[in-house]
Amino acid sequence: MPGGGFEIALWLGHESVATTQIYVHADLALKERALPRTAPITAVPGRYQPTDTIMAFLDHL
Repeated sequence: MPGGGFEIALWLGHESVATTQIYVHADLALKERALPRTAPITAVPGRYQPTDTIMAFLDHL
């Protein structure tokens, strides 16, 4: 994994990369099943697809 989990530690606000290892090694299928349970009832189901404008913005960061 690029960065060795450092990015995950930053996103989650963890002080140490060691405390994020559970997220790095979590089962992807388990995460996929858990994600729909976190969405508000009124949310449109499906994966987020950024617009070309957003992608262009991110490419220039």
